[in-house]
This record gives sequence, structure tokens and C-alpha cells, in this order.
Amino acid sequence: MASLPIELVSKLTTHTNPERKSTSLFADVLLPVPVPQNYTYNVPLDWHSLIQVGQRVIVQFGQKKIYTGVVVNVHDNPPETHLAKDILDILDRHPVINKQQLALFDWMARYYMCAEGQVLQVALPSGLKLSSQSKIQLHPEFQQESCPYPIDDRELLLLEALKRDGPIDYSAAAGVLGSKNIHKILKSLLIKNAILLYEEIREKYQPKKERRVRLQSSFNSAKAIEQLFDDLRKQPKQTAVVLQYLQQVQVLTDPELNDSGISKTRLLTGDTSSSSLKTLVRNKVLEEFEVIVSRFETTTDKNSRKIDITLTPRQIIARDQILESFQNSETTLFHGITGSGKTLIYIDLIKQVIDSGSQVLYLLPEIALTTQIVSRLQKVFGDNMGVYHSRFSDNERVEVWQGIIDGRFNFIVGVRSAIFLPFDNLGLIIVDEEHEISYKQFDPAPRYHARDVALVLARLHHAKALLGSATPSIESFYHARSGKYALVSLDHRYQEVALPVYKLVDITKERLKKKMTGMFTQELLDGLKNILSNQQQAIVFQNRRGYAPFLQCQVCGHTPQCPNCAVTLTFHLHYNQLRCHYCGYKQKMTGNCVQCESTDVQLVGFGTEKIEEDLRSIFPEARIQRMDLDTTRRKYSYQEIIDRFEDGGIDILIGTQMVSKGLDFGKVDLVGVLDIDRMMHFPDFRSHERAFQLITQVGGRAGRQSGKGLVLVQTSSVGHQLLRLIGNHDYHGFYLQEISEREKYFYPPFIRFIRLTIKSPDQELGFRAAHQLANKLVRGMGKDRILGPQEPVISKLRNLYLMELYVKLEKGVSINKIKGLVAREIADLTTAGEYRSIRIVPDVDPY
Repeated sequence: MASLPIELVSKLTTHTNPERKSTSLFADVLLPVPVPQNYTYNVPLDWHSLIQVGQRVIVQFGQKKIYTGVVVNVHDNPPETHLAKDILDILDRHPVINKQQLALFDWMARYYMCAEGQVLQVALPSGLKLSSQSKIQLHPEFQQESCPYPIDDRELLLLEALKRDGPIDYSAAAGVLGSKNIHKILKSLLIKNAILLYEEIREKYQPKKERRVRLQSSFNSAKAIEQLFDDLRKQPKQTAVVLQYLQQVQVLTDPELNDSGISKTRLLTGDTSSSSLKTLVRNKVLEEFEVIVSRFETTTDKNSRKIDITLTPRQIIARDQILESFQNSETTLFHGITGSGKTLIYIDLIKQVIDSGSQVLYLLPEIALTTQIVSRLQKVFGDNMGVYHSRFSDNERVEVWQGIIDGRFNFIVGVRSAIFLPFDNLGLIIVDEEHEISYKQFDPAPRYHARDVALVLARLHHAKALLGSATPSIESFYHARSGKYALVSLDHRYQEVALPVYKLVDITKERLKKKMTGMFTQELLDGLKNILSNQQQAIVFQNRRGYAPFLQCQVCGHTPQCPNCAVTLTFHLHYNQLRCHYCGYKQKMTGNCVQCESTDVQLVGFGTEKIEEDLRSIFPEARIQRMDLDTTRRKYSYQEIIDRFEDGGIDILIGTQMVSKGLDFGKVDLVGVLDIDRMMHFPDFRSHERAFQLITQVGGRAGRQSGKGLVLVQTSSVGHQLLRLIGNHDYHGFYLQEISEREKYFYPPFIRFIRLTIKSPDQELGFRAAHQLANKLVRGMGKDRILGPQEPVISKLRNLYLMELYVKLEKGVSINKIKGLVAREIADLTTAGEYRSIRIVPDVDPY
């Protein structure tokens, strides 16, 4: 921790010696700022032997900003145009970022058209960055007796606390004064020169510490313990504490166990007296001490790594084909149908790589999927496996980062952010469910796709990459068929279990026959009833959360809109609120139309919350649970829902797309799919691909053990070719149809896209800027390569009006030259006076 008053920082960093000797040393520092360059700082003489590439340093940037940066180069060349400021502090004894990571950051910045500092900002866990906290201290020259200004009682109270306790933060000062509003008091004391305010710079990461208890070393023999009990014969509660300790720590059998002691919390379970424990510590019978412990539960079962994974003959063939493909190819696409046991093959491969001394990264698209797979993998790999995702706290993520550097973890399971971890010897990267859009980061920059970055990371480490999916992306399957990737297929389920049967239910006919109950067909309700009577489980899928998509007045037609975004507000029954799913705006639900004050207001459509309410009404005896963003906001909520469903504590699980992502439940025999038509007909060239993948994946949860899975798809388009292909489990037929359309109309993988989003606080200004940018780009690269400008489906978000341009690039074109041209035209446009408020966001490979 480094505490630096702002005045002192200013003196330190603005002072430079113009007569520096030739032995001066300089460091180029990468800062987490959106500026496309590194900055050179002077390394103070005392630190010449300590500075290394990859260390974190504290530096001043501008007049007042202090940042955590990373050293990317050390040299003796002073900057030519200015005097370099000094590095304020070195935070690490050894580098926390290695050369492969720096190379990856550089590639990502160039490919995704952003600053390298933006990559660093996303890559480095918050716990490895510094935070600053305002502190209050007594002015060293303040003398109350000679102060010419009056000091009131509350000011005196704070001054006495500062004399007694030294510098304190704002919250402590508020506690002293008994009020949150302390700024007037602080301002008054500043004017009177009684206090100073300064920023304390400190590390966010704090190791987890545990209070432990052990016997004093003088009681390490049977005779000493016997004498101790004799001394405590009139103190039954203290005797009970000592007995409790000796029962859990076999001091006489193994005296070394006493060195580690026992957790104080564990010792005080049951009726053990905490006051008696304090007395024993005070009397030097027991002693308390503090140790740093891991935030992750350790596997105490020593046989956990001996769990045998037995592959079927078909799985062994697939595994051997993957290993053989690695001889000639860096990347292999593993196309295994749902329920084929891809995870078991992954485990076998991971064990082989770890046994060879290399590291493994296993990427998953969703935290929901991570929670189930992690519990299974821990039974095989135990404490050698780390887990990394955004639901972990800053401190937990730092421990995983440090655990890789220290060699504690050689196998990591994580979501897309895990690609930034400090691996130094990767042997294998597995990207499971590689088709998932969750691997794409849309905001903030870098707008990267973790699958594509994983392939670059594998090349940097000379490692192998394995992409796995039951429904590969069109691009990945095209690359496999064209020979860029190797292809291995597994088209039988584990233990030869049958694939689920798909049945299309025509909701148009059902409505005409008046057989619909709300949004449910009679066939779906009968199927759910049958599932409940057979004590099996069902999943109901609707890819829309909330109660109803929108509210509409039946008199004037008014629909409540978000004031910040061009979208309707979604009703959430639990909160009795209308909410925007884009910016978070919310307003209370009222029974009247705000336009005409009519009470004839109706909810239109349905989301998961409405489905849950209706099913609870139809099946009051059923145990029903909803799994969507609203029910999984807490850290362990995913795990709790998945565990309950896996243990049979839930009969019907209602969910959005998160229920479709590779989860494995043995008792699910029915899947109901609602509102598939909206998904298929969405105006996007990938809509059929997304629908095929989503319905195949969610349907693949059915019948994984029984072989009697049924998928009921409610639709108005029973004759649609896409639904026929899904029902026949015909991925190859779907691929051939889709790739033909893509080639005919020039869509990926035959071309590449760069999307340019123009964001403006003024609609007309944004419109003019978009057209001017389009004209500039047409002059630079031709009319056929520029699509737009046009308004996107959602034309306003968070009070910014949007326009979009697409740069469409055929194969063989130098994408780097095009990016350079685009970047120059954006800079020229946005530096002009009229368009300074415009923000233009490039997104390479936006889909």
C-alpha cells in the first residue's frame, strides 16, 4: 500500500532532472486508457535492478490522474519531445503479465480496432488495479490554542478523533459525527487550516485471512496436558473448550498438527463458550493467530483424482481421431450430437495434457453451464483446477490469476474472460459450445469473440485448439469442410440412447378449435401432466424474460416506451414495474393509460414470468422454478437452481436460452418450446442459424438417460423447411442449405463485416454524420463495399440516437489496410467542430 498526498505526488512527478546521466533507465508503460500509444516514464535509480517487463507500476497520467500501468519495455532511450515523469512505485516483485499476454493484447487491439489500453482494462481483474480513497488527517501545523477561528463542538469532536486515531476515511468521519452529511464541516475545517485531505492509493486485492487457535507449545506432552486438566478441574467450560480442541487436533499422536491449529469458528461450534476461549488465551493455555487462506474450497478427498472415466468404444474412436488430427492441424472441430458424451472425451484429453506437464484452458459460454460442469470436473481434477468467471469477487479472480503464476492451477475452467489469464505453458484450449453468441463481447471495447481469440492464443503458445458443438457455427463447419480445421464427428448418444422425438404443434389450428389455454396448447399441457404423474421432469423454453413484452391501451393504442431507448417497456409482475431491458429504466405499473387515462389497458404477449404464473395455476401441486436473468442475479443462484433440478427438487423448469447450454439432467423427458416463430423470422441473416442451434440444444436436454425424450414445438409455421430439418436432426442438410444462401448473397464466411455504429445525442446530427462518413468510405473503397447508413432495429439507446454502416469485404482484400482507412476517416470526421459530440464505434466481425 502506498499513501501519497496529492501535493506530494505532484512534487514527485513534475520534478525531473534535466542533467540525467546516460545511465538513466526508462520504461514504456501500457495504461488502461483508450489512447493508441504507450507512455515512457523514468525509472528511479534505486529501482534499476528491480524493474521488469510485465510488472505493475503506479504512474501519474496528466495533472492529477494516477493509474496502475504495466511495463511493456525497458530501455535507455529518453523521450525526444518531453522530460519523462518518474514511476511512483513498483507493485510486484515478479511480473504478473507475461510476454504471450502482451502479444495477445497487441493482436486484439489491432484486429478489433481499439486501443491496447482498452484491452488491458478488460483483461486485468479489478483486484489487480489500484483504487484511491479520500482520507482526512490533522494539519501538522494546526494549533487549536492559536487558531484565529472559532471551533464548534462537532468540529472539535472530529479533531479529537484525528488526534487520537490518526488519518481516517470519510465513512469513519461520518461515524464520529453521527451524520452522513459531513462536507460542510470538512469545508469549514479546511478553510481554518485544521485538516488536510489526500488520496490514499492502495491495492484492491486483499488476501482472505482466518483466525485460528492452537495449544501453547508448553502443552505438547501427555504429562503437561494431564496437569492442565487438573488445573482446570473447577472450570468445566474451559475444560470443555480444551477437550473440543483435542478431539479435533490429535496433538499427542502428531505434535506437528498443533502448529496449524484449528479454525476459531470451527472450534466454537455447538455449545463451546467463546468467553472461556478468551480466558484460555489470556491465561496462555491457547493462542490465537492469523493465517492467509484460499477463498476456494479445497477437495479433502485424497482419492478424488482416482475417479475412473470410462469411455465407450465410439468415444474412444472419437478421442483417438482428435489426437491424430492434432498431428497435422492446430485446430480441430469436434461435431458431437447432444448427449454424445463430449465432456467425458474432454476430461480424458485434459488428463493427458496435464500429465504431460502442460496447462489446459476449458472455455464455456455461460456461468450457468460452468456451475454444473465444475462440480463434475472437481471430482476428477481436485485442487489443481481453477474456476474463473464474472460472478466471482475481485479477490477470488485475483487468487486464480496468482494461482496460475504460482503453479497451483494447471487447469482452468472459465467463461470468455479466462482467455486473458497468465498462462505460460498452454497445451490445449477447449472451446465448448463454440457456436454460442455468448462468446462475443459487444460492450465495452475490445468487442472480441473469445472463440477466435482462443485460436490466436493457442498459436502464441504452440498449443492445440478443440472446438466442440452439437450445432457448430456455419463458419466453423465451413472451415472444417474446406480443410482449414480438422473435423471429428460423433453421431451417436452415450450408451446408444435414442435422440428425442420432435413434434410440431400448430397453434393456428389450436386457436381456431379453441383448444388453447392461454399460451399453451392442449398437447403441451397433457405432456406436462403425464410427466408429473410419472415423476419425471420437464423444461419449458421461452426466450423472453419478464411477464409481458408490452402494455397497450385498447382505446388510443398507446404503448409505454422507454424515454432513453427506442423500445417498449416490459412488465415485471414481481416488482409491479415496467422496465427497460437495455438501460434499466423503470416506472411503476398503473392501471390507467398515461395518454387518455382509460382503464382499458391490456398486457400483450408473454415472458417467462407469465408462463410461471400460469403453470402454477394449472398445476398447483407441481414444483415449478424459473431460471432467467431476474432469478439468477445472486452469486450462487445458478448453482442453487441447477442443484435442485438435478436432485429432483423441481418438476418443471421454465427458462430462457440459459437452459439450453449443454446442461445435463437425467430425468428430463419433455421439452416444450414456445414462440419459435418470432425467433425464425427475426430480420437478421443468422436468424435461421440461431433458431436451429437454440431449438436443437434445448431439445437435446430431453431423454438423455431414458431415450424417451419428446420435444413439443408450438408454431404457426408447421410446414417450414427449418423446422423439418430440426425435427430430423439433420445438421448437414441445414448446413448445405444455409451455406448455399450465404454464398449466393455474399455473407460470412465468404465475406467479412465491420460494423460502424454512429452514436449521437442529436438525431439529425447523427444522420448527417453517418451519411458523410459513408460518402468518405465510398470514395476510399468503392460503393459495393459500403452498406447503409441506416437505422438499426433499435434506433435509440441510453439517450443516444444510432445509425449503422457496414463495410463488406470480400476474400483477398487486405483487411488491415481497410481498417487503417476506416480509422483515419473516423478520426477526420469526429475531430471536426460540428461532429465532436459524435461517437463512432467499430465492431469487427459483429455477428
